[in-house]
Amino acid sequence: MDNIAEADRLRLQKREALVRLSAVWQDALGAGIEPDILAHVALFTALGDLVATYGEGAVADFAGRLPGRICAGEFTIPHILN
Repeated sequence: MDNIAEADRLRLQKREALVRLSAVWQDALGAGIEPDILAHVALFTALGDLVATYGEGAVADFAGRLPGRICAGEFTIPHILN
């Protein structure tokens, strides 16, 4: 598989994951789970999975770069006004 095909495959897989997680997130909110609790549990689960895959050191390095990325707006989700 060439690099372009692999990049396309990863992009599509990430898009599908976001669609599915967004649907589950909305379902959990609809069930009365508070957004901040849901976010904390999601972060704990994601970090735990990353540690299991890459190890503590690699995840600590990744997490150490998050403040700059957050401040740069990388994780800001635009709100669409109807």
